[in-house]
Amino acid sequence: MEVLKITPRGYCHGVVDAFRIAKRVREETTGPVHMLGMLVHNTHATDDLQAQGIALVDQPNRLQGLEHIKEGTVIFTAHGVSPQVKERAVELGLTPVDATCSDVVRTHELVADLARKGYEVVYIGRKGHPEPEGVMGEAPGRVHLVQEPADIDALDLHGDRIAVTCQTTLSVWDTEDLIGRVRARYPQAEVYNEICRATQERQEAAVEAAKEVDVVIVVGSPRSSNSLRLVEVVKKLGHKPAYLVDRLEDLQVEWFRGAKRVGVTSGASTPTQLTRRVIEHLEALEGVTS
Repeated sequence: MEVLKITPRGYCHGVVDAFRIAKRVREETTGPVHMLGMLVHNTHATDDLQAQGIALVDQPNRLQGLEHIKEGTVIFTAHGVSPQVKERAVELGLTPVDATCSDVVRTHELVADLARKGYEVVYIGRKGHPEPEGVMGEAPGRVHLVQEPADIDALDLHGDRIAVTCQTTLSVWDTEDLIGRVRARYPQAEVYNEICRATQERQEAAVEAAKEVDVVIVVGSPRSSNSLRLVEVVKKLGHKPAYLVDRLEDLQVEWFRGAKRVGVTSGASTPTQLTRRVIEHLEALEGVTS
C-alpha cells in the first residue's frame, strides 16, 4: 500500500512543553505527583506518564478531582484550569504546577480582560471538554458556551459589548460558520478567533492531502478534540473516508478495499512512535480488492 505521510502531524509545541514540565517535576520532586486529568488527551502518553510515577486523577471536572488528592504536587494539564481550581489547590496545601498550553493561556487572558471591560463573551467550544471548563471559570456568568447553532439561537444577550471567541482545537471551518451565526444575530459582536496555528495547519494539510488519496487515517485518541476534528474535516471538506485509530489493532482491513493510496496524519498529542508503527503496517499491507 502506498502511504502519503501528511505533514505537519504529531506533537504541537504545547504538548512538548507539557511533557517537558511533567518530566522536570517528576525528576525534582520526592513526594507524590498527580496530573489533574490527562496531561494531554492521548491514552498512550498518559500510560507512559503513569509508568514514570505521575498518578492520574481523572474526574468529571477539575474541582472534584482536586478533592481526591491528599498531598504533594498537582500538575494542571495542557488544557488549562479555572482560577477556582488554582485557588482550591492552594487551599488544600498542594503544590501546583501549571502545564497549560501558551495558546490556551492567551485565551484565558483574553476572556478575563473582556469580562473586566463589561463584555458578554460567546465562547464556541465542546461541552464537557476541559478547555472550555477552564476558560469559562475566568468570568462565571459572563461566558456563554455554544456548540451548535441551536445554542446560538437560545442566547439572550443585550448591550453593545459582546465578543465571540473559541476553543483552540476546533474545526476551522465549523468555527467560522458558528462565528458567522453569532455575528448575524449580534452584528456588534467583536470576533477573536483563537484556534491555534498548529490545529489550523494540520487541518488544512489533511484536507489538501485528501485530494491525492483514497482514504485517510488519523492516529489519535477518542478523547482528543483536535484528532476528532481532523477526521471530521477530511470527511466534510476532503470528501474522502477518514478513520480515527488509537492503536495499531484498530485498523480494519475493509477500510482499504480498492484503495491504492492512503494518507496518514495524527493528532497533536499522539506519540510519534505510534504513528510510525501505523505507517509501517500500512506500507506492508497488500492491496485489498475484495
